[in-house]
Formats: sequence, C-alpha cells, structure tokens
Amino acid sequence: MAEAFIVAALRTPCGRRNGRLSGWHPADLAAQVIDALVARSGVDPAAVDDVILGCVGQVGEQAANVARNAVLASSLPESVPGTTVDRQCGSSQQALHFAAQAVMSGTMDCVIAGGVESMSRVPMGLPMELPRQAGYGHYVGPAIAARYPGAEFSQFTGAEMLATKYGLAKPALDAWALQSHQRAAAATRDGAFAAEILPLAVRRADGSGEAEPLAADEGIRADASAESISGVRLLREGGSITAANASQIADGASGVLVVNERGLKALGLPPLARIHTMTVIGHDPVIMLEAPIPATAVALQKAGLALDDIDCFEVNEAFASVPLAWLQATGADPARLNVHGGAIALGHPLGASGTRLMATLLHTLRRRGGRWGLQTMCEGGGLANVTIVERLS
Repeated sequence: MAEAFIVAALRTPCGRRNGRLSGWHPADLAAQVIDALVARSGVDPAAVDDVILGCVGQVGEQAANVARNAVLASSLPESVPGTTVDRQCGSSQQALHFAAQAVMSGTMDCVIAGGVESMSRVPMGLPMELPRQAGYGHYVGPAIAARYPGAEFSQFTGAEMLATKYGLAKPALDAWALQSHQRAAAATRDGAFAAEILPLAVRRADGSGEAEPLAADEGIRADASAESISGVRLLREGGSITAANASQIADGASGVLVVNERGLKALGLPPLARIHTMTVIGHDPVIMLEAPIPATAVALQKAGLALDDIDCFEVNEAFASVPLAWLQATGADPARLNVHGGAIALGHPLGASGTRLMATLLHTLRRRGGRWGLQTMCEGGGLANVTIVERLS
C-alpha cells in the first residue's frame, strides 16, 4: 500500500463570533484556503482528485454540500468534485483520514482535506433546532433513549462529568484556560503561527467594502489574568465549567494537501510529514468527551510507539477538562501539550478545527525540530480520532 504525505497545511485566523470574519460566506472562506493550498504547493488545479471538507452545521449557508460549493467558489476547475463530512468536532480530522486512505489505496493521488465553520452565520445547534421548531423529531430516537435511559446527551454535561470523574476543580480548569491564552499570545508575538495562517481581508457584513486583513487569531486575550477568568459565571449552578474555561465560538477554515508517492513525484516537493497512524473509536456517548483517552492508547499501540516518543501533542480544548483529564490518564508531559495554546484562546470553528490542529502541529514540529506528533479530539456522540504524523526534513 502506498503512503500518505502532507505537503502543505494552513488555516485562516480564527475570528470571534460576529467578529471580523463574520462577513465571509463559509463557501468563500473555505475557497480561500483551497486556493492558497494550490498556490503554495504549485499543484496543477486539475490534478486535485477530490476535496473533502468537514462541517458540523450543514444547514443554511453550509448546506447542499459545502465542500462542492467551496470548489465552485475557488479557482479549481468545476471538474474537481467535493464532499462534506460530519464527525462533529473531528470532522476535518476525519476528512484528513479519508484523504489519506484515498491516496494510500492508489485510487487517488492528490486530495485536499480541510474544514469550515462560520459559527456567526450558522449558529451552533441550528441543524437540530430548526427541525424541532418545525414540529419534527429530535435526533435521539426511542431506541437510543431506551438504551441510555434518562441520559442527557450534552457536551456541557459531559465536560462537567469529566471534571468530576478526574477530580478537576474549577481553579485547575481556570488555570489551564489562563495558560492557553498566555501560550497563544506568546506564540503570536514570536511569529509561531506566521507560516500556518492565511491572512484574510475583513469583509463587512453590509457589503460596504473590505478593511485591513486579519492576520492573527481574534479571540486571544493577551491581558487575561487569573482574576478575570475566575470571575466568569458558571454555566450551571454547582458546576465548574464557564465560558472562560471552554473553547470560544469562532469562524474559520483550514486545510491540508495530501498526496501519495506519485503525487509527490508530480509535484517535486519535499513533504512536511508522513501520516503514520490513523485511529477512530467510539466510547460512552453520555460522558462523551472521554474518548481521546482510550483512542490515544489504541493509536500508540498500532503505531508501535510509546508516549515518550511523541514530541508534540495537540488535544483539542473543547473544555479545559478534556486536556487535563487526558494528561492525568496518559501521564504525558504537559510541556509537550498544546504548546502554543488551544481552542480556549484561539477558538473552535467546529468543522475546521481538525485540520487547524494539524496545521499547528506540523508547523510546531518544524519549529521545534521534533519528529513525532499526535493529534486527538473529543467528538459529539462519544467519538475520537487520533492521527500520528512523522515530520520529514
């Protein structure tokens, strides 16, 4: 079987909800990433075999196969197909897995994988709420309700359950959140994100023109303090989760160009990394967010690697309880985890976060001279993807 390589990886800045990227239609936002991947790699646009994009809110402007619409909004010829994936928060990480599997099989040589989410224009939960408002049913049907009697299928509930199970009190969650902002602010000052971020012109929602490009993540709070974070009200009485120790709602897109050996030869480019191991597992859908812990163990066993072999980890900060529980359960070195901050500071544009993390992971490995990187995400329904990559010099 052929191997899969990543030759280009980038992302837009993460824009705050109703912020400076909210004027972009999501198909146009994703098209900007597609065009930049083509430009940076020098690939013949007609040689792209498929575009696979993750997106969670597939309704409204993100409906009707947003991946295909992004292709039509880009410079790619209309002969290039596109398909959209929903594995909840791991949607674009799964898109990467599908792309890698396609080129490894030899049925395709060059695939763009990525994701997009405009949470300003398509609010979180809208695909579930619209049918209910119209009198149609909920996605939890009678058979699931009978299998999990009395269960509340909520990521907020799962985050609280995870914190309780692992003994994570609010001060620990707040301290992690503060560290996320501090690390992200330092990375921005040091130019650590420069190679992965595609600056974008700011489109005004009223169509009155474009402003100065946005070249940095909009949600980072360089002035965050322990006092300001701890003072944010609880989302649930008696709980530990607040808006400050949870990921930020955001707008953004991201992508990677994946090729096999034939694709590499055609491009004549050195790869950024080789995709070494891909894993996805199902886990308890009620606590929901714990799946990255067993998924990491499965991936490392498949890879024949030990935890200490991994130079950098990216664990999505959906809530601070997720990386903290993962650290406690795995015993990983916290200095290697989310070294430039995470979604608490940068934002979590749901469908785009998987390849956003991968872009950050690859460029971090390159800056630090590391070899092995591991990425994992908790996903709605009690799922988790894990990707292990080997940086190639």
